Amino acid sequence: MSDTGKDDTSDTPNPFLPSPEDIQHWTSVMGRAQQMMLEYALGQANQGNSAAAGLFDPASWLQNPTTQAWAEQSTKMWEQGARFWTSLATLQPPFAPAADAPKDKRFADPDWTANPVFALIRQTYGLLTEQLLTTTRTMAGLDDHARAKMEFAARNMAEALSPSNLAITNPEVIKRAVETRGESLLKGLKHMLTDLSRGQLSHVDPDAFEVGVNIATTPGKVIHETDLYQLIQYEPTTKDVFTVPLVIFPPWINRFYILDLNPAKSFVAWAVEQGLTVFMVSWKSADTSMSEIVWDDYIASQVDAIDTVRELLDVPHVHSIGYCVAGTTLAATLAMLAARGEGDKVKSVTFFTAQVDFELAGDLKMFVDDSYLALLQQLSAGGFLDGRYMAATFNSLRGRDLIWNYVVGNYLLGNDYPPFDLLYWNGDVTNLPAKWHRQYLIDLYRDNRMVIPNSLSAMGTPIDLKKIETPAYIQAGREDHIAPLASVWRLMDHLSGPKTFLLAGSGHIAGVVNPPAAGKYQYWTGDNDAATLDDFIASATETKGSWWPHWIGWISEQDSAKTAAKGARIPGKGAKKAIEDAPGRYVKQR
Repeated sequence: MSDTGKDDTSDTPNPFLPSPEDIQHWTSVMGRAQQMMLEYALGQANQGNSAAAGLFDPASWLQNPTTQAWAEQSTKMWEQGARFWTSLATLQPPFAPAADAPKDKRFADPDWTANPVFALIRQTYGLLTEQLLTTTRTMAGLDDHARAKMEFAARNMAEALSPSNLAITNPEVIKRAVETRGESLLKGLKHMLTDLSRGQLSHVDPDAFEVGVNIATTPGKVIHETDLYQLIQYEPTTKDVFTVPLVIFPPWINRFYILDLNPAKSFVAWAVEQGLTVFMVSWKSADTSMSEIVWDDYIASQVDAIDTVRELLDVPHVHSIGYCVAGTTLAATLAMLAARGEGDKVKSVTFFTAQVDFELAGDLKMFVDDSYLALLQQLSAGGFLDGRYMAATFNSLRGRDLIWNYVVGNYLLGNDYPPFDLLYWNGDVTNLPAKWHRQYLIDLYRDNRMVIPNSLSAMGTPIDLKKIETPAYIQAGREDHIAPLASVWRLMDHLSGPKTFLLAGSGHIAGVVNPPAAGKYQYWTGDNDAATLDDFIASATETKGSWWPHWIGWISEQDSAKTAAKGARIPGKGAKKAIEDAPGRYVKQR
């Protein structure tokens, strides 16, 4: 009150009190939201007659109890609407915000510390989360595997229940909603319903990229194909090329073009520029016709690709790269060839973040118990596992970054999708042959049979990794959560030939896809005769930037001979005629 007796605040607009125009707009927004949800429900009902909408609908991973609880809370936001904005202005809890709250990008908005309401919410969440995780870690009577599973589940539950994941308890979402008069929430709802319909969380606009148009564009030809893979030969860009060609085996759980995202990031284009004749295997995404595909089929395909290149270019051997799971089977292929006296078909092998010893394989080992294997069998009734399930599994390993970060950004804040090619690739899922996938999880991840000499056979030949004398370049990522550093190091223990170990900065993808021009990260080299990983790290020397130049130097050391880039070195000009332009049909099949 002023000395005139008049209320000085009577003419001051309350930022939380909606105007009649705002109320009208909010009513319109909620009406449109209800219409969108009704149309989604009708669409789901119409799909109910198809088998895909039943038990085996990949959308069901988004409909677990935690996510449903989140969706219910988000729906309440619409119902409470303008009433919430009005009531928020009157909240005055006797609570002092913490000035030294730990850094957490989920709570980067200043209101998480400056506003007493949200500071209390945040600190309460922190205390409950810590109590949950501490209780799990100290629970008695659990073996290591059971404790790891419980900690993983507790961590994921804590991340899912973060107040930042709910519109009604996230100050940034509230402010955005007020500023846009609800349009941000409406846009986010549209994103959410679209994702629910397609059964997959979107990280980028699915229409932002097109394979072969603005991604996977390095010029080349498909020169060979089978029912399981296509073989791409890339066009040379140098007058002379290394006599020994390079064959790359990417993981069959992903599309090959992680190594050919765009000209600036493409390992393929860079390798061609270094003078290598590059061949790439493009695996076919599984369908019902591949229900009987097993370990031997992938190994036979790797041998077929190696022999096809050798015969086409009339060379005795090839350089080879195996990325992740393809590196695992490449090791089995080399062991089989060595046992047959044919090991010299491969001049060198490079392993990108690959494992052969799965004792230290990390969080993925939690997905190989009987209950999970039974679930996989249920989900793979058609003879193949829909790649969306595998994508959800990998996303769950980094749920805060790869799930809830996008729930907040895409659904609650209504952000536009970023045009990020790596995230597009990450969401471009590949179906897996069910029989082979189950065999891989049991024999390797669960039972770790690959490191037991002669426990497994490849194409009828018992395999022993100790028989591999091929020079090996072993690359690992310091922050890799898919193929942990300690697990990749075990290759050093199981191969008998000369070995070079390189530790790259970053993780499973960025640690590999790190072009020199980017000037990012670093790598470490050290004593390749070190008895342990700790000994290697203790002796290691750090070098800034990409490790690719180090690798091409190593390749040149194996064989530096050159030949003219003509004849069969040009895709389609040799005995193998061009079938189609790169990147081929298989990589585009869903």
